[in-house]
Amino acid sequence: MSPLGEAGGSVDAGGEEESGPVTSPDSGALERAAEAALRPRRLAEFVGQQVVRDQLSLVLEAATARGRPPEHVLLSGPPGLGKTTLAMIIAGEIGAALRITSGPAIQHAGDLAAILSSLEEGEVLFIDEVHRLARPAEEMLYIAMEDFRVDVVVGKGVGATSIPLELPPFTVVGATTRAGLLPAPLRDRFGFVGHLDYYRASELHEVVTRSALRLDVPLDPDAAAEIAERSRGTPRIANRLLRRVRDWAQVRGSGRLDLAAARAALEVYEVDPRGLDRLDRGVLAALCTRFAGGPVGLSTLAVSVGEETETVETMVEPYLVREGFLTRTPRGRIATPMAWEHLGLAPPEPAAGTTPPLGRF
Repeated sequence: MSPLGEAGGSVDAGGEEESGPVTSPDSGALERAAEAALRPRRLAEFVGQQVVRDQLSLVLEAATARGRPPEHVLLSGPPGLGKTTLAMIIAGEIGAALRITSGPAIQHAGDLAAILSSLEEGEVLFIDEVHRLARPAEEMLYIAMEDFRVDVVVGKGVGATSIPLELPPFTVVGATTRAGLLPAPLRDRFGFVGHLDYYRASELHEVVTRSALRLDVPLDPDAAAEIAERSRGTPRIANRLLRRVRDWAQVRGSGRLDLAAARAALEVYEVDPRGLDRLDRGVLAALCTRFAGGPVGLSTLAVSVGEETETVETMVEPYLVREGFLTRTPRGRIATPMAWEHLGLAPPEPAAGTTPPLGRF
């Protein structure tokens, strides 16, 4: 069982089709269906995020003791860390129904009004990517969260009439990967704000071990450790890699997920021991071999590997920067000595009077 909440180009043996690189933290609809079987149902089963779990547990227990719905909850952090799962757990812990929608799906105030007016007392409304709500819907949500009412406008022009509609108490759980884009008035209406951080390898080891039990596949501890080390600190990626190792063991191995199977499968999917995939290594190789380690502009770097600028900036750079392979400067991207070492290349000697870029930080 994993804290996976929310995924690469292959078809799993069970039939779930995936899109994008195997190390992408994003997921498609079919993969989310595959993940549903791996989600924990209770807060005590959720792996990692100890601080958020403890804080959230207090909020939920206090609300239950008072017999009232919990305060509105905002969960922020990179994709794949368990925001959707936590929303489901919140509803499960208080015994309430869960409604799920997303910011991009609510483009008009009327869309939100229809959802809010159908809520029953104590229900949990989960809004994924809440920072992408349309402005009219966002302003309606302010009032609904604070006063539990919506103003429905009937008619047009000078004859328009605003009719207040009272709502039963409910809880909004918002999830965002970009908390900085949330308007202050919306952010201030959340009584509890939790930030999810990347997982340690030991936590991901527990994630894949529990997931293997749920999938009913034999997983050796050293194979679980290998998958955890290559999962980029993200449970969604860990579970995806586990399914790919399961596929390899089923088709080309003995059926048992041992260390040899894990390494062979991850080699097929081009995920190296540091969690870098083909595109990650391609960006580093272009930076080191074509541009002498940089600095080089983002658009030039993206063109050199045949990818869109946004793809490199959002899917490749964050992990390379976090792991110390790449630094971003006002003049452009620079490869660190760690990048040269990882590629098996010798870094150029720094010019006199200059300081070489730092390694991992």
